[in-house]
Amino acid sequence: MQKPAPTIGMHHIALFVADLAACERFYTELMGMEVEWRPDENSVYLSSGSDNLALHRLDKTFDGPQRLDHLGFVLGCAEDVDAWFGWLKGHGVPIKTEPRTHRDGARSFYCLDPAGSTVQLIFHPPLAGNLG
Repeated sequence: MQKPAPTIGMHHIALFVADLAACERFYTELMGMEVEWRPDENSVYLSSGSDNLALHRLDKTFDGPQRLDHLGFVLGCAEDVDAWFGWLKGHGVPIKTEPRTHRDGARSFYCLDPAGSTVQLIFHPPLAGNLG
């Protein structure tokens, strides 16, 4: 099995936050990011043009100190998602989801790192054109 093309960086992070509105204001009004997509009332995706920050409303039943939802590694094309899926699965990496294409045209899957952190490998069209 041949190793897939390298990632084009880690330009995506997703955070669980207790006060979604306050965090959105901080990242947009103070940090200059723009809203890219609001898929529902509990999530907002922000971008500065070269990165992507997802904010997800923290579930009130969540009791851990961890606020990180997942790390995202951006890939250069949709086909790379499937190549990485095969590569990591073939190396015994625990897989959380199969590759899928999202409503916004992104394609991704989730796996776990050795510490149990969720890692997403994603082709995200607006980012892929600006990176690499």
